[in-house]
Parts: sequence; structure tokens; C-alpha cells
Amino acid sequence: MKRTERACIITQILTEHPNKDYSLGFFADKFGCAKSSISEDLKLVRTAMDEAGLGYVETTSGSKGGVRYVPYITKEESIAGLEKMKAMLEDPSRNVGGGYIFTTDLLYDPEIGQACAMQFAKHFASSEADIVVTIETRGIGVAMLTARLLDLPLVVIRREARVSEGATISINYYSGSSDRVQKMSLAKRAIKPGSKAVIIDDFMRNGGTLKGIEDMLTEFDAKAVGFGSVIVTQGVRDKKIGNFFPIMILSDTEDGYRVAINPDII
Repeated sequence: MKRTERACIITQILTEHPNKDYSLGFFADKFGCAKSSISEDLKLVRTAMDEAGLGYVETTSGSKGGVRYVPYITKEESIAGLEKMKAMLEDPSRNVGGGYIFTTDLLYDPEIGQACAMQFAKHFASSEADIVVTIETRGIGVAMLTARLLDLPLVVIRREARVSEGATISINYYSGSSDRVQKMSLAKRAIKPGSKAVIIDDFMRNGGTLKGIEDMLTEFDAKAVGFGSVIVTQGVRDKKIGNFFPIMILSDTEDGYRVAINPDII
């Protein structure tokens, strides 16, 4: 193959598997050429990625050496998706009463979901996590996109145990969003002992669900290394989770509620 042809295929492989390490030998064997030729191909790919603002190709250390594709979203692109979400959240018709806002369609919007996932992936890139964990159902979309960008498997905790999953562990936790005790269940084979997890949820009021997931992880001899929530309410005292990363911050006002993008993102 010509260099440009190899570069196109390398680009496709890297972008389809973000944050996954590939050795130079992998590409050399695939194309039947020397590692030095692959190094030159990667320079071409890296330059094109940088100039187009599509991410960057990072050299990985180790005995074999190699590369990985790290997704990157420009500040302008990210804010565009988040501003869309902010504007939709501020629509008064979304207020369903009782301090709740209709968000299901937002969380399943590909543009908004990708914008949120990019922020989570960027924030938790150095967490050394082995898995991404969420609880059904509305947070699954964003959590799945985040897991893909981090090249990690997704574990979904259920509200109720399923016979098809075999033996499970169940715990009770207090949900601040629903203001009552609820149950969550997870198959015993879902998480390997010693795993490190990034926990992603769709909405956080007092952090009860995130704390419940953290407690669930201890049942598997695993631990949480990061907490992320798409929407977090401001002003609720005694949050059960202290170190969390929000995308949107929701606060009550005399005229209803106000939505703000996390200033650390801007």
C-alpha cells in the first residue's frame, strides 16, 4: 500500500478504538512493512489530526512502544453542545413539579450525550480506572459514550435483580432524588475484585445514589476513583459525595430555577 492508504486505515483503526494502545509491531505486521515506515505514517496521521482539531495521536511508553488516539473536542465545539443542553433545560415547560425537570430526551440526544461524555472522559483520563459504572436507566447513554472514549467496559447496576444474571448482590440505599430508600442489585460476576471505577450518573441531588454505588463496589472489593453527574443541584446541604464532577449545575430561584455550565469546563 501507499503511505496515504496506510495512513487512512491507521486513522480509522485508532479513531474507532480511542485510548487503546497499539504497538508499532501491530501495524507493521498488518501492512507487511518496517516499523520505521509505520513511524512515518503516524507522523502524517498525527499532523492531520492536530490541524483538523480531531484529537491527537499520543506515543505510549513501555518495552514495545506504540500509540493511542486520544479524542479531543475543542472548547468551542464542547460549549456548543452544552449551551444547547442549557437552553433546553431552561425551558419552563420542562418543569414537571416537585422540583423535577424532564431530562430524558436530553440525555439520549447524541450531540448532548457526546459533549457530556467528552468532558467526563477528559476529566477522568488519568484516574487509572478499569471500568465505568452507572445505574439504570437514564444515565446509561452518557456512561456508555464515556466508557467508549476511555476504552473501558461499562457495568450497569440494576434496580431489581434479574434471574438471567445468576447470583447477585443487593443493597439498600437512600435516594435523595426520590426521597426514599431504594434497592440496587448487581451480578456477582460483573466486577472483578480490586477494580477501580469511575461512576457516572444522570442527576445528583444529595449524592445518595452515587454513595450507594460506591457502597456496592465495596461488596466486590472494588473502589470508586471518580464521580461524575450530568446535572447536579446546588444548595442541597450534606451531600453524601464530596469530590464530584458536574456538567450542569441547577439552582432554585424565586422565579423557578437557573441552569449554569460547570465553570471548570468554561
